[in-house]
Amino acid sequence: MVEKSHLSVEQLPLHAQATHWSAVSIIAICAAAMITLLLVTAVAYKCYRRRVMRNAQNRLSSAIKKGLKESSSGKRNSRSSSSLKASKSTSPITPPEHPSGPGEKLSPGSFTMLPDNMDSPRHISGKTETHHRIEYEKGGETPEKEEEKRMIESDIKDKHEPKYLGALNFSAEYDEERSALLVNIMSLTDLPPRDPSTGGCDPYVKLQLLPEKRHKCKTRVLRKTLNPVYDETFTFYGIANNQLQGITLHFVILSFDRFSRDAIMGEVLYPLEVEEVCKQRLTLCKEITPRHLKFRVQGCGELLVSLCYQPAANRLTVVVLKARNLPKMDLTGLSDPYVKIYLLYNGQRIAKKKTHVKKRTLNPVFNESFLFDVPYNEGLQNISLEFLVLDWDRMTKNEVVGRLEIGTRTRGAEYHHWNEVMNCPRKQIAEWHKLSEQ
Repeated sequence: MVEKSHLSVEQLPLHAQATHWSAVSIIAICAAAMITLLLVTAVAYKCYRRRVMRNAQNRLSSAIKKGLKESSSGKRNSRSSSSLKASKSTSPITPPEHPSGPGEKLSPGSFTMLPDNMDSPRHISGKTETHHRIEYEKGGETPEKEEEKRMIESDIKDKHEPKYLGALNFSAEYDEERSALLVNIMSLTDLPPRDPSTGGCDPYVKLQLLPEKRHKCKTRVLRKTLNPVYDETFTFYGIANNQLQGITLHFVILSFDRFSRDAIMGEVLYPLEVEEVCKQRLTLCKEITPRHLKFRVQGCGELLVSLCYQPAANRLTVVVLKARNLPKMDLTGLSDPYVKIYLLYNGQRIAKKKTHVKKRTLNPVFNESFLFDVPYNEGLQNISLEFLVLDWDRMTKNEVVGRLEIGTRTRGAEYHHWNEVMNCPRKQIAEWHKLSEQ
């Protein structure tokens, strides 16, 4: 039998001992190298995250400084212009008793009023219009300033009242052989001017069939006219006789703008009368009405939002959960809502996010979370959030459904929610809030 002998390292030959120690040293060196590599990687990642956070803070600080500079420069310019105009005036100006024209905008420091007959073609073809400008400052109440404020309030009130927007001439007939509906847009008459310099506008008409909104078309744009003549016929195929009962012709009148979104001038709705359309060609003249005028009396609905402040990371988490009881913005009795969120620093917008669009619902569920970086070591004292609920529309400009602001400058439930978020960091706090008009 062969006996096995167990020898220690010292009892091995010299070349065997050298081989053993070299293997051990190689293993130790490899382990040390791996540990060193892991440590270097961790340190590099930490430095990278710190640099990313520092760059984000620098960008946020630069945006805040830029917004503050713009606001301060705007205030200085407004003060200098108001003081210059006040020094030139030597007697109080009596405001005329005319509402503002359709194209004029009010500013906090001044407003412009045009004569009542600005909308009529007779005034446009006549002499140049007269402008009366009134300047006023806050404080130092005088009878003249009180009269000016009353005129401003009445002017704003008159501006929101519906005015005559013109008329649309069109015809409709049904071809049973081809199962087609033929709509001819003939002309527009007595449109209000959109450009004060030329006294005209660049109108065109968009047409769609409700409630499906599948068939859409539009006319060409006619330049610088208040009485455009189109005479364009649109044929909608694949419409059976029994489908005419629920169809409504929806005309939207717009004014083309090369540098911004086209302005909506008004709309015309005409539910088809099946018996009349099938017998003969109907020629109609309908007055143009303001866009969605009948929806203004409805409430704006409510929005459920959840907020969480993380002081260590200088972050604010905003979760838009859902909305309820939104107004009916579409003629189908539904809406296509989405939400825009703005982060405000001292009243200046410095960041924005938005949710996805939820189609055909008045009670949308969003469940979308957003992260906002707040200024370093500032807290939430000068921060606020603005929420805009909008109705998405493929054909025209998206319309604001309601507005909500939460912050230290607000009152009631909004201020209580914000105060609770500041006092309870790292905790999600959700509350319902009522939406208000613009």
